[in-house]
Amino acid sequence: MDETQNRASRPNRELPIRIFILDDHELVRRGLRELLEGEGFEVLGDTGSAVEATRMIPALRPDVAILDARLPDGTGIEVCRDVRSLDPAQQCLILTSYDDEHALRGAVLAGAAGYVLKEIRSDDLLDKIRRAAVGESLFDPRVKAAIVSGLADPQDARLASLTAQERKVLDLIGEGLTNREIGQSMFLAEKTVKNYVSSMLAKLDFQRRTQAAVYVAKHGDDQRRS
Repeated sequence: MDETQNRASRPNRELPIRIFILDDHELVRRGLRELLEGEGFEVLGDTGSAVEATRMIPALRPDVAILDARLPDGTGIEVCRDVRSLDPAQQCLILTSYDDEHALRGAVLAGAAGYVLKEIRSDDLLDKIRRAAVGESLFDPRVKAAIVSGLADPQDARLASLTAQERKVLDLIGEGLTNREIGQSMFLAEKTVKNYVSSMLAKLDFQRRTQAAVYVAKHGDDQRRS
């Protein structure tokens, strides 16, 4: 089912906007629920676990999933990426206490509708949720374009076979980051990073990550000379 069909199957906008809340603090979840229900939203469910959210959101199919960026068992960014891989029409708002450039980039690449600081005023949050529910992106178009365009590089045809995530992993290997550091930068589990590294090496016909690091260094020099 494509995204248009998925959107068409969503409830009529005259009905309450349906919300799912992921936050590891019970008081935050309770406060959000009271705020949203008091404004006519329907809260379908909530949890403090990234694993549970990944299971519950596709089953409940909320109009907007509000996802805490940092959780004991994962990240809201990972949850966003995973649930949108099943339903690209699923709208997610990343809610965080930290103004973090890496998290912002991760949210854009995961397909989130927006990245919102917890210090936001309640009326502003409600407005952003309503806008996300109708498919509007809340990111500054220039910021989003800069993040996405940074993944594109026509210099080597082999790069075209890499996914956006694999290309980012390649770039970070070139910067000398370990799998753990890459995971922290991209808000991914270390096991997920290992899978990306293996796939990326295979597509580039490399046997070791050191070859990838050398490739990135040489490729960067070629770009600077061109």
